[in-house]
Amino acid sequence: MKNIPNNGNLKMMKMAYPLGLFVCLFIYIAYIKWHWVSTTQAFFSITEAALRTHMGQQTDSLGMTARVDKVFYSITFEAGSTGTRVYIFQFTWQPGETPTLTHETFNALQPGLSAYADDIEKSTPVIQELLDAAKQEIPFDFLKATPLVLKATAALCLLPGEKAQNLLKVKEVFKASPFLVGDDSVSIMNGTDEGRVARSILAGLVFTPCAPGSLKSPGSSSVGMLELGRGSTHITFLPRVEDTLQTSPPSYLTSLQIFNRTYKLYCYSYLGLGLISARLAILGSIEGKPVEDGKQLVSPCLSPSFKREWEHAEITYRLSGQKAAVNLHQLCASRVSEVLQNKVHRMEEVKNVDFYAFSYYYDLAANVGLIDAEKRGSLVVRDFEIVAKYVCQMAETQPQSNPFMCMDLTYISLLLQEFSFPGDKVLKLTQKINNVETRWTLGAILHYINSLNGQKRKAS
Repeated sequence: MKNIPNNGNLKMMKMAYPLGLFVCLFIYIAYIKWHWVSTTQAFFSITEAALRTHMGQQTDSLGMTARVDKVFYSITFEAGSTGTRVYIFQFTWQPGETPTLTHETFNALQPGLSAYADDIEKSTPVIQELLDAAKQEIPFDFLKATPLVLKATAALCLLPGEKAQNLLKVKEVFKASPFLVGDDSVSIMNGTDEGRVARSILAGLVFTPCAPGSLKSPGSSSVGMLELGRGSTHITFLPRVEDTLQTSPPSYLTSLQIFNRTYKLYCYSYLGLGLISARLAILGSIEGKPVEDGKQLVSPCLSPSFKREWEHAEITYRLSGQKAAVNLHQLCASRVSEVLQNKVHRMEEVKNVDFYAFSYYYDLAANVGLIDAEKRGSLVVRDFEIVAKYVCQMAETQPQSNPFMCMDLTYISLLLQEFSFPGDKVLKLTQKINNVETRWTLGAILHYINSLNGQKRKAS
């Protein structure tokens, strides 16, 4: 005969079932939370452990523990359209203070990732070679605590279809490395992202004469930055005039907190106004849209005898110059002005801010002899216009080794004027400030590490 449980046992079973579900759910949620914070905790906890292993405790002559700067490393891959580059940075810092960049190493391979858009698997040896080079620069005890990120520049967004997104599959190679790889470690930056990185450089590398590469406190004097890339151009500075804050569009202003300090910055990235993208606009075409078969793009900014094909973002264009009714520079300047019309926000304060100019500003100035490529230097905005007129005049009668030089110099000259820089405004053209290479890659990793720090605070 079958035993029938009494009512007391039934009640106990009914209570035990939901209680068991609750316990299982609690364990699951706890696991998810642990998994979410593991990456951020790994960076800080492993860094501290590695530091103790690598350096040990240092004591002074009285037997007391001496101040020891903490060391950490980071790796940033720059996936550009012409090459893949890796930057290995070494920092020292103290809790509550801001980091100091103490060493940087650079390696690069060609071609860029865009060359593997049709078969991303072929890029694996390139990425692996750069990862191996990074491993040689970082002590073994620090490998697991070293954040690794890859940022693809806005120029890769110009690739047709889903090819650009396919490039993000390199993350699988990263995961197999010994470095710290988060869920958001690989991404394509749009113009706004590059601007955020530029902000991090300015706020994070607001340079002081006494401590090159260190971060400066709010309220100290700072500099502005101009960067002219292939697909976008950026301007960043720390406003001191209330009128700038009141009259600028909200999207041009931002508060940036980095390593417990807050900066109110003017920063904007103009996607499509980079030097190479601007060329296409000046030529009269649209980004990413092939022209009709056989159609030539005729430009007043090219030598009248010029005829050649030009490839941009995997599209081939047929170009030619036009017979100039008046001087070449005047026609070219008129066309460039049309392209820039109502595209750039003007602000008076830039006249009183010390600006550094990088990338194509530097490259073109060095190419035409406005500055020494090795020693760097300064120039006034008007110098770009003067040399543009000379180069355009030479192009009227004879083809140039760089057929776009007249166009490029004219574009830079008018772009700076659109930013409200007067002709006598001095710009400092360089690739480094206080021996620190002012590339967005440094800002990118500072921003990423700062976000890890913020996640750690939330988790705790």
